[in-house]
Amino acid sequence: MILRSRLLAALFVLPCVLASITVAAPPKRLQVLFAGNSLTYVGNLPAVLESLAASSGKALQADMIVKGGATLTQWLDSGAVPRALKAKHYDYVVLQERGNDFACGFGPQVCKDSRHALHVLAGIVRNAGAKPVLLGTYQIDRDASEALVAAESKAARTDDMPYVAVSRLLNAGRARVPYDNWFAKAGHPGHALVLLEAVLLYRQLYGILPEAKALEVRAPMFVPGSKFAPPSPVSLPLPPDFPLAGGYDYSRDDVASAIALASGH
Repeated sequence: MILRSRLLAALFVLPCVLASITVAAPPKRLQVLFAGNSLTYVGNLPAVLESLAASSGKALQADMIVKGGATLTQWLDSGAVPRALKAKHYDYVVLQERGNDFACGFGPQVCKDSRHALHVLAGIVRNAGAKPVLLGTYQIDRDASEALVAAESKAARTDDMPYVAVSRLLNAGRARVPYDNWFAKAGHPGHALVLLEAVLLYRQLYGILPEAKALEVRAPMFVPGSKFAPPSPVSLPLPPDFPLAGGYDYSRDDVASAIALASGH
């Protein structure tokens, strides 16, 4: 009789215990849209960021609106960014200007247009419920690099948006490891630079640095001559003239080195 009573009590308590256990919700997938040019797609920065997030247990999906040589002014005039934001909710929109435009590298009207485009795009992004982020570009000459960082940071600060500076850290990395894969053809980002940018963006999005783990990026490794169809609503690659690498592997040491550089160590 005592045994039966205990059994009945246990059967009563068990559902109560199970009901009190809250099932952990799956992690929210962060949706990120890139709007840029060949500085964005060479080496496939969006895919590297996805892989970096996954290696640290984060769910992230990245799309891109890109074209070789494209400027923020062109993306503003084309209406591509608001169309993409209307088709899908994004948490962040990473804006990357053509190299040196903010520093008036192509004349005063161009840098004026860049600042105007950034201002309007930032408003469009915020009105869609997303957060704009300005991803910096780079210059090799020290004085040019400092001028570029100053111009980009001022533009971002004027529109109260985060700025991810690249140029100084790139040059610090080149001084530390001069023979690393910093550049691809014609000064475009090499795999080491793309990884550094991904680490910097990861920190901006999550507030912490990623874990140092080997990465297997399984996505097309676009090159400077890669072509993309007009955004509808995001950019999809056109068949390449020659085969592209289907991915790239970063060692744990590669990732650890990028993290150390990003953290100033």
